Amino acid sequence: MMNGDKSTMTATKGQACQNGPLHGVRVIEFAGLGPGPFACMLLADMGADVVRVERPGAKPRHPTDLIGRGRRTVHLDLKSEDDRKQVLELLAHADVLVEGFRPGVMERLGLGPERVAGVNPRLVYGRMTGWGQDGPLARAAGHDINYIALTGALAANGERDSTPLPPLNLVGDYGGGSLYLVVGILAALLEARESGCGQVVDAAICDGALSLMSLAQGQRLRGKFAEERGSNMLDGGAPYYASYRTSDDKYVCVGAIEPQFFALLCEKLELDQVLRDAQNDRQRWPELRSELTRIFRTRTRQEWVSLLEGTDACFAPVLSLSEVADHPHMAARNAIVEVDGVAYPAPAPRFSRTRSAIAQCNDMDAQESEAIIAGWRSQSS
Repeated sequence: MMNGDKSTMTATKGQACQNGPLHGVRVIEFAGLGPGPFACMLLADMGADVVRVERPGAKPRHPTDLIGRGRRTVHLDLKSEDDRKQVLELLAHADVLVEGFRPGVMERLGLGPERVAGVNPRLVYGRMTGWGQDGPLARAAGHDINYIALTGALAANGERDSTPLPPLNLVGDYGGGSLYLVVGILAALLEARESGCGQVVDAAICDGALSLMSLAQGQRLRGKFAEERGSNMLDGGAPYYASYRTSDDKYVCVGAIEPQFFALLCEKLELDQVLRDAQNDRQRWPELRSELTRIFRTRTRQEWVSLLEGTDACFAPVLSLSEVADHPHMAARNAIVEVDGVAYPAPAPRFSRTRSAIAQCNDMDAQESEAIIAGWRSQSS
């Protein structure tokens, strides 16, 4: 796709993007929290027809529930034998199942992988948990902060001599969880086309988050990663890869890792010559940081944008959420899409031909499972 091609960032009415790369893929999502819904949002944006199974009496999606977009919803009681039959009928015509219960819950409901494979052997069974399907902690409660704590990710985030700082829920829930679940589902779908057999995708947040730590683990094994927060190149320890306060009490950041980019940054900032060779001298990092702190406090954020943005100094203003849509680059790429008065981050990644879109249901109330089953049957015949 070309930058600025706003036609790629449209919104669609209905349950799936008709041109998305996953058009025709049918997903049953068992309602949950965190990474499962975010994974299903990504699948829906790419054109999958996602049907969420909610318990009776569940409230309809609120318009500002950005992650819950693009689904049809059915209300079924998984403890009811009649409703479970409806679920199995839906699964008989589906390609993917996504559930985020604790291990053993789906089996106790009569909807475990073996039971479901009996009605649809090609189904990809996506299981999203924090600890995984087995191990001593498998059935314990937890959240993002707990899962990333076991991977070394939490200990590596935060300022030196400070309490470890959770990076929102980006590394655990969405990075190690949702994205690895989606990758696993897509890989299993491809394999099922060849083998005719589905399989279970065991996506554990702790597994995915640990995988995301591969670079840091490799650096540690080579003796290039200090296990002290704020001491390494990418954790805020390096003064050339850090954020700085400006004169108007806003922030900018630099990431001038390569020597030629650091040299350009020094030139633009008119840094004292005695510090221009201090980039890789850890003993001089405190002095370099102090000087960069002083320099950046001499101008406003916008003045630094005018001087540095768009150059190879690896610079960016640090924006708040409310400022993102108005940044010229983000606006040019139509990075925020408005649907029915609600601003959504645009679907990612972008495709040149089978374009993703914000899939917005016409009716946010629950639908009848029989109607969905009938529609899927007719599409298959």
